[in-house]
Amino acid sequence: MPNHYYRDLYLKLQGLNQSYKTVDEYHKEMELAIIWANVVEDREAIMARFLNGLNRDIANVVELQHYMELEDMVHMATKVERQL
Repeated sequence: MPNHYYRDLYLKLQGLNQSYKTVDEYHKEMELAIIWANVVEDREAIMARFLNGLNRDIANVVELQHYMELEDMVHMATKVERQL
C-alpha cells in the first residue's frame, strides 16, 4: 500500500468521534480504523482514544470510573447511552 493510504487512514483515526453514532457503532469504527491503519497502541492509549471520542455527556460519566479493559469501558458507555 502507498504511504499516503496509511496516512489518510491514520488521519481518519485521529479525528474519529462518536458524533451521531451509537457507542457500539463508534467502537466498531474505531477498532476497524486501528486495524486498517496498522496502528499498534497499548491498552491505555486505546482506552484514552475511545474516551476522547465519546460524546461529552457519556464521557463525563464513564471517565469517573476505573477500567482495566476497553470492553468494560464500552459496556459502561452503552449503559450510560441508554439512560440519556
